[in-house]
Amino acid sequence: MFSTVKTKILFIVFICTLPFNSSLSNAEPQEQDVLDAMRKASEFMVDTVSCNGGFVYQYLPDLSYRWGEAPARPSQIWVQGSTPDTGEMFLNVYTITGDAYYLKCAKKAANALIYGQHPLGGWHYFIDFDKPGLDKWYKEVFSQFKWGMEEYRHYYGNCTYDDNTTQGATRFLLRLYMTTLDPVYREPLLKALDFILMSQYPNGGWPQRYPLRYEFVHDGLADYTSYYTMNDNSMRDIIDVLVEAWEKLGNEAYLKAALRGMDFMILAQGPEEQAGWAEQYDVNLKPAWARTHEPSGYMPRQSEQCINQLMDFYLLTGDRRYLKPIPPAIRWMERSSFKDLGNGRFELARYYEAGTNKPVFQIKTGRVNEEGYGLYEYTDNPDKVVAGGWTFTTVDIGRMERRYDRISALTPGEAIAEYKALKDRKPAAQDVDPKEVQELLNSMDKRGAWLYEVKVYDMSITMESEDPRVPRKVISTPHFITNMNILARYIGYVRSKD
Repeated sequence: MFSTVKTKILFIVFICTLPFNSSLSNAEPQEQDVLDAMRKASEFMVDTVSCNGGFVYQYLPDLSYRWGEAPARPSQIWVQGSTPDTGEMFLNVYTITGDAYYLKCAKKAANALIYGQHPLGGWHYFIDFDKPGLDKWYKEVFSQFKWGMEEYRHYYGNCTYDDNTTQGATRFLLRLYMTTLDPVYREPLLKALDFILMSQYPNGGWPQRYPLRYEFVHDGLADYTSYYTMNDNSMRDIIDVLVEAWEKLGNEAYLKAALRGMDFMILAQGPEEQAGWAEQYDVNLKPAWARTHEPSGYMPRQSEQCINQLMDFYLLTGDRRYLKPIPPAIRWMERSSFKDLGNGRFELARYYEAGTNKPVFQIKTGRVNEEGYGLYEYTDNPDKVVAGGWTFTTVDIGRMERRYDRISALTPGEAIAEYKALKDRKPAAQDVDPKEVQELLNSMDKRGAWLYEVKVYDMSITMESEDPRVPRKVISTPHFITNMNILARYIGYVRSKD
């Protein structure tokens, strides 16, 4: 009898993983078939996969294990790069299809975010609906990475701007409120925007985390979370959200805070001979060390982001002082490059030491500290660098120069007019390859899931392994978002031809 039951179970599992539509066709997919597939995929993800309408990054096909940026509990959803992005996608689909079901899905994601909003208005990397078990999870899972991931060794209980976390949730709530004008979403939105205002330093910068904390000193380094932080474009994302909120809500306080943020960007630029920007700065506005793999120094990648945002603000304001920092920054990167890759692209070191402009290369050693965490060494000699790792970076200096030349030639009035024209431009219906759409329909299983092979963390080997990740076939939230956006664009394209 057991054998018969087991056979039936295996047969059901086999049927569930068969493609949703196994017959390929040369004809363009029919609108209703695409709409049906979108609905099936969304119902599976929202009703079966999600936790209270929110998501993490990946799930095993049977949902027995899941991952955010780090391994996740079943009671967790990720704010960083997952739930707000999924909510934004549902709003995209709702806008294109007009189907109120997708607005309902977006509201579920928003409600999950609101549940986990900090009393002051921001967000942590994730939300846990089972808070009593969180401390144990930090100790047994989050803190067990040999390399990096130091932000998960200690739970501060505050909010983060890292990786577009608080900013992404705020932007999603702003869009949802503007779509619905539902006062239920106005209060948490204004609370989030007030959080951004209250956490801004007097000189216009922002910390990585707020309310400020200083308690996690580790590996001989200070607690970096209160530093002025540009790392991973955190200030750029804050400023962009403030500008968008000003444009849509009309509160001048948001624009003033954004302009003060740009004042900080100008203030934080290095001297003429090193006219770049760092990932983070200490209280003396000097480049500072953050995590063990983030040494102090000026960073080409961060400088590229600052240059582009300065150009954006010339278009927004017509104020030419935003253009002044750009030429010396470009010259610094050109002088500091190691290799001309052609077509305006150059290879540079990831970091350059403040004062000397020596390149800073990271080397992983075979040694660990007393807690088992891996130790790094740093050198200015590229010959000592082992292939791989965060050592070099490629910057398209030519593209920046071309954009600067074009924009700086505009009068202030022309610059503002261009900004307004870009804002007022309605997105055209995008042509989508019918074959790509058909492939998506055929690759969906009977449940409505798409499966992809990715590398996920294996916590059984993390403290013994340099890169404790293994390939697994998973249900991927980022792929779900991408696929749904492709299908929605196809619907928009088909309808635009009618």
